[in-house]
Amino acid sequence: MNKLDRCFCLVVVLTVGCVVEQTPNQEAEREVAVDHFVGSTPENVSWGWFPVDKEPVLTIQSGEVVTIDALSQAGSSQDEHPVSYLGSLGLPEEEIHQDVVDFWNSREGRPREGRSSHVITGPIYVEGAEPGDVLEIQILEIKNRASWGINRTSPTGGIFSDNYPGAQSGLHPEGMSGQVQHLIRTVNTDQGEVAILGENIQVPLQPFMGILAVAPDPKIGDPGVTDLGIQGSRPPGNFGGNLDVKDLKEGATLYLPVFQPGGLFYVGDPHGAQGDGEVSGTAIEQSLTGTFRFILHSDKSINGPRAENDTHYIVMGIDIDLDRAAVKATNEAVTFLVEEMGIDPDVALSLSSIALDLRISEVVDLTQVVSGFIPKSIFDH
Repeated sequence: MNKLDRCFCLVVVLTVGCVVEQTPNQEAEREVAVDHFVGSTPENVSWGWFPVDKEPVLTIQSGEVVTIDALSQAGSSQDEHPVSYLGSLGLPEEEIHQDVVDFWNSREGRPREGRSSHVITGPIYVEGAEPGDVLEIQILEIKNRASWGINRTSPTGGIFSDNYPGAQSGLHPEGMSGQVQHLIRTVNTDQGEVAILGENIQVPLQPFMGILAVAPDPKIGDPGVTDLGIQGSRPPGNFGGNLDVKDLKEGATLYLPVFQPGGLFYVGDPHGAQGDGEVSGTAIEQSLTGTFRFILHSDKSINGPRAENDTHYIVMGIDIDLDRAAVKATNEAVTFLVEEMGIDPDVALSLSSIALDLRISEVVDLTQVVSGFIPKSIFDH
């Protein structure tokens, strides 16, 4: 039995097809030949939800590569005009992307009930995708679009919010000055791109898309679903969405179950860097460009997001309750080991207790994500 038969594996291919459309100001030479480009223009984005009936912004074949601009909500979704808002934080007008201004100008008349603040590019329709299939998203490249990002802090926000599950009223950090929008500069160094947080503090950038999703099958009563059946973008779910798993960066592969014809892929909430948990409620919110290869698997079936990188298989447990999320992640690990690796269930649970690492990926988006990391190095000895 080969590896592809046993599990969803990362396929590393440097070139595919020919370049049909290219990103403006694209580098002359790329490691990956791109078939299509999708910009974050007003007509290509949704504001805070995942429409299941929006006209696709692009239709592709399985195996094609698409470069997509993702626009940060930081600077785009506040009430104040971007130029004055970002200017008050010290950002010159010439550093504000035109699509930030264009989106802000297009917001009038966009409904808000049940919707979050994310600006989400899509959907992309994959020919032949049907409910029950699996869409493989290979994350080939993630690049910054800006040399700045924003992080928001508050003594009563994020994990310290009074409506946070399990919150203790009054348990907040002391000495803070209230809600603060932190404009964070990012620069290139000999060691790579870093964020400057102080005279002697530099955080390495690890850019990734917080939102990677297919169109959901929203059901009233599910987290983030309104009485009108609208799936808001704050809570992640079995469709992916606002997973905020920082390991879904360049070189990783994500697998999502398909719920709607064409899959209808969405991407957004771009982050320059984030710690596991995203405890303040935001990361470095920084506009990015991602390049993805889409592979349709009509002979596969999964119940929720799975992923992998060079070193690990990654399963996810998603629930409003963090304990239940950990249980779900462990169950997903056992299921993966049984179904994909051919291991006896008793041995699979034993192996999970010995080798599976559970990590809290995010805890601030209503439903919480626990990721289980299974090292690839333990197999094939």
